[in-house]
Amino acid sequence: MAEAQGSSNGPVTAADVEQAVRLALAALRGAKAPDWSVKAGSLEWDCWETVEHLADDLFSYAVQLGPANPPLDTHVPFAWDRKRPGGPANAVFADREAGPAGLLQVLDASGALLAAIVRTMPPTVRAHHVFGPADPEGFAAMGIVETLVHTHDVAEGLGVDWTPPADLCGRVLDRLFPDAPTDTDRWPTLLWATGRTELPGRPRLTKWRWYGTPRADRRPQKTVSPAGGALTEV
Repeated sequence: MAEAQGSSNGPVTAADVEQAVRLALAALRGAKAPDWSVKAGSLEWDCWETVEHLADDLFSYAVQLGPANPPLDTHVPFAWDRKRPGGPANAVFADREAGPAGLLQVLDASGALLAAIVRTMPPTVRAHHVFGPADPEGFAAMGIVETLVHTHDVAEGLGVDWTPPADLCGRVLDRLFPDAPTDTDRWPTLLWATGRTELPGRPRLTKWRWYGTPRADRRPQKTVSPAGGALTEV
């Protein structure tokens, strides 16, 4: 079997989180669109909501790992809310008056928080996630997938070019998607694994999940589809 371009078996690190967020910020800061209320790719959310959701994801992963004894059966009980019916449920929102620059600063801050937590937490730590309890590397990989894929969604809406590094995509595929093909290019494969596109001979997925639980801790689990079958979040 041919090795895919950018395939990597290396660990996912805090530096990878920083790289993903830095690249996403650079791409989105280059957007010329004055209106961020346009739909984000195939999502039901607009571009502003999707970036808020991404910032909230990064924040949520960081604080889930943060307590002295991280919960293994539920989320840390921050209050989540929706700004409109069908919008993302977040604890983190950006001040609309700050405009897109302020929104991206919120994303930058949330990414820095996750990177700092991942860098300082021992690898033995476990914390709850709906797809199984994860270690710091798992939460780092989840944050990177959120960043790469939701930047893709927003880039589609705003008309921005976005192709993240193949080696970064390869590391998170190796860590979170054990059933993904290994003989295909890594970025299209990550989009396929998260239900965004098809691959040659592989139709677009309508049900998918990742595995944040360390391999040594894993037990067989059922596939989970996004709520209502709609592609609304990673």
